Amino acid sequence: MSERFLVTGAMGCLGAWVCRLLVEDGASVTTFDLSTEDRRLRQLLSDDQMANVEQLTGDITDLGQAADAVAGKSHVVHLAALQVPLVRANPVVGAAVNVTGTVNVFEAARRHGLEHLSFASSTAVYGNPSNYDEDILQSDAPRIPETLYGVFKVANEDTARVYWSENSVPSVGLRPYTVFGPGRDVGVTAAPTLALEAAVKGEKYHIPYGGTAGFNYAPDVARTFIAAARATPDGGSTYSMAGDILSISQFVDVCHEVTGTSGITHGADPLPFPDGLDDSPLRERLGDVPHTPLRESISQTAEIFSTGIAVS
Repeated sequence: MSERFLVTGAMGCLGAWVCRLLVEDGASVTTFDLSTEDRRLRQLLSDDQMANVEQLTGDITDLGQAADAVAGKSHVVHLAALQVPLVRANPVVGAAVNVTGTVNVFEAARRHGLEHLSFASSTAVYGNPSNYDEDILQSDAPRIPETLYGVFKVANEDTARVYWSENSVPSVGLRPYTVFGPGRDVGVTAAPTLALEAAVKGEKYHIPYGGTAGFNYAPDVARTFIAAARATPDGGSTYSMAGDILSISQFVDVCHEVTGTSGITHGADPLPFPDGLDDSPLRERLGDVPHTPLRESISQTAEIFSTGIAVS
């Protein structure tokens, strides 16, 4: 049976990368998103590649629409969500999209007997580092979210667990940390990418926080979501993604080296998240996890930004 992927939230950064990689794999790709703003897709896909992507406009909070979108698909990568600032500005809408929308995807998967589903959680399910005795958290560390966005992601992880235990709907959830790369321009942790883009343009940028974090290159994260959707169906667990664990200052230094500039500054206070996450359970589940060395990933991102600037 040929692969027929549905990608929810495909107009976002990770969704666009997932679509590009799936098209390169020769898979059938359908997007499902309320937005029709496909600039990120067009940034990453050629016109010929775009012609191979079917775009469905729909509302993830509507079960009927979600079920119709899932019908006939063999795999789903569920990425549709509102980021922290939008959830904070409108918690009711945030809950509808992030929680009800995810329940709808799982219910649609149950109704259609779908066995290949991956979905996005977040490091935001964890709390302030002061709540933990270790700097690098294990996957089973207590989830003590500091934001409603994190609370909603906890609900989604438990939704996956219960849909497996009660309905035998298998899934693989992933918790990225700081996703960076072309297309990442929304959310609290978009700042490092926005800083790199500014550096390529010769502009200054201030990252409003410091500390240490896990950096996940967007194409690597997208490849992992695809691998998770293709994984042998078994359970409803969620796994952390480690990436490169380093300080904001170290990330900035590499950006300056790659771009030949020195205009990126950063704050001192860390985000209310742990320094990093342990991904050994994910490696046990999927095998090798895609990873592009940090300098190479920053260089690739800078090149794409530079090309985009030259074309515009």
